[in-house]
Amino acid sequence: MVQGLHHLLLELPGSYGGGFFKTMNKWFKQVMVAGTIAVTSMSLLPNTTHAAMSSIQVQINDALVSFTGVGPFVDDQGFTQVPIRMVAEDLGAEVHFEKSQELTKVTIVKGDWKAVLHAGSSYAQIGSDKVKMDTMMRIVNGVTYVPVRFVSEAFGHEVSWNAANQIAMINTDGGSYKPAYIAPEPEASKGAEVISVAKQYLGTKYVWGGTSPSGFDCSGFVQYVFDKQGISLPHSSLGMHKNVGTPVAKSDLQPGDLVFFITNKVSTSHVGIYIGNNQFISAASSGVKVDSLGSSYWGPKYNGANRIL
Repeated sequence: MVQGLHHLLLELPGSYGGGFFKTMNKWFKQVMVAGTIAVTSMSLLPNTTHAAMSSIQVQINDALVSFTGVGPFVDDQGFTQVPIRMVAEDLGAEVHFEKSQELTKVTIVKGDWKAVLHAGSSYAQIGSDKVKMDTMMRIVNGVTYVPVRFVSEAFGHEVSWNAANQIAMINTDGGSYKPAYIAPEPEASKGAEVISVAKQYLGTKYVWGGTSPSGFDCSGFVQYVFDKQGISLPHSSLGMHKNVGTPVAKSDLQPGDLVFFITNKVSTSHVGIYIGNNQFISAASSGVKVDSLGSSYWGPKYNGANRIL
């Protein structure tokens, strides 16, 4: 997670004029009430070639802007960039392009209002005023991008950021609008899924050679749990230790890692699943249970761990 205040400060107005300061002061207060802006996925985009990978959306009043084949992204300075044609047209404007070998000129027209921008320049001509944008207009894979705040506020509209759903929300009529898109909850990690399945069998009796809920041995239990995740493992603690996954240090254990023990004084003879907090779950002689890696019994018998997720 990246603290949103840094990105917010980067996006404060430069030379937009008094109207912009008034609008942005209102937006700044709204965002500060909410705390920080969640921009994890945005700040990870190192350059403008990753535009199509971004999950950012733009909403005008109650409707999302439809982006075909391209979409918004956040540049390496933290500014949200949008395809100018799609957003401006959804705001009721006409967009005209003039291209030459060295210059692309974009004219946005809505009624008597007109803005002129040039690729590679951070200035726009709005009527008789020369206005500085947060960043220069740029062309990425043939698509012309500008900062979303410029597009919206050049028209005199308020723009706010909905962090939970990664939406730049443009309000044109002063109404109150909810996000038109609700981001799905993050999927549980594979490790968490494995542990959830494993804990369903707490108390299941120990059966030598057992590989089902009617009774497990240690490797049969681990094999059964991981099979539920579509991962095939050998029915042997030693085989798992030698042939499956990547060794990990005890200090780097993560939930879902396999942990191995020597109980026969010869070689690996017991396996369990690490569940966090220095604990693991396994089919011991008394049945499926949770134990501590630091216990007086298991601690001295610990013999390494492998990661397979």
